[in-house]
Amino acid sequence: MFPRKPVLFCDFDGTITMNDNIIAAMKHFNPQGWDAIVQEIISETKSVKQGVGEMFALLPSSMKEEIKDYIITNAGIRDGFPELLAWCKAHDVPFYVTSGGIDFFVYPLLDPFGIPADHIYCNGSDFSGDQIRITWPHDCDEYCDNRGNCGMCKTAVIRRYSQDEYYRILIGDSVTDFPGAKIVDLVFSRSHLTDKCRELALPHIPFGTFHDVIRHIERGGIQS
Repeated sequence: MFPRKPVLFCDFDGTITMNDNIIAAMKHFNPQGWDAIVQEIISETKSVKQGVGEMFALLPSSMKEEIKDYIITNAGIRDGFPELLAWCKAHDVPFYVTSGGIDFFVYPLLDPFGIPADHIYCNGSDFSGDQIRITWPHDCDEYCDNRGNCGMCKTAVIRRYSQDEYYRILIGDSVTDFPGAKIVDLVFSRSHLTDKCRELALPHIPFGTFHDVIRHIERGGIQS
């Protein structure tokens, strides 16, 4: 089926969920200056780590529950996600969530799906001060080309699984998935990630739902 044992690394915002939850929350609560920060992240003039930290710092810690409730209510889980998890479990394929999202909404949204906590990588949060502070428990390793700027370094997680032993598959949609897409064997892509894979001539398969992903990995993932 695959030349080596497959392992899946799946983005969260805009991939597992239908919405990019951070952007949706910023649009809804609309703190002054957030949209300029987003444009700097998209244009890569500001790192994801710096930009996400700056955006959440615009919001008071007292809004934690309000923000969490809004995101959970509006995120939406992409069709086929439970089935993909079931397929991975049935075939003993490791599945990791590699999220640039924040723990206070990532964990509650994923809780119904029974994913082990040590298979979920995301950023942390601190509500002890007046403003929300984002923490970075999974920062870049010494091999990351973007060292110190990722926030949640997806390539550092991927590199824990040797390319000699594992067929590494990334599922994602956005700027935070670009570095990982360069080092894996296969990418399932949406949105900006599809455009970037085409630009860089990286092997990728565009997908709409996780049923598409299952269909391709069942036949070895090679055919588009």
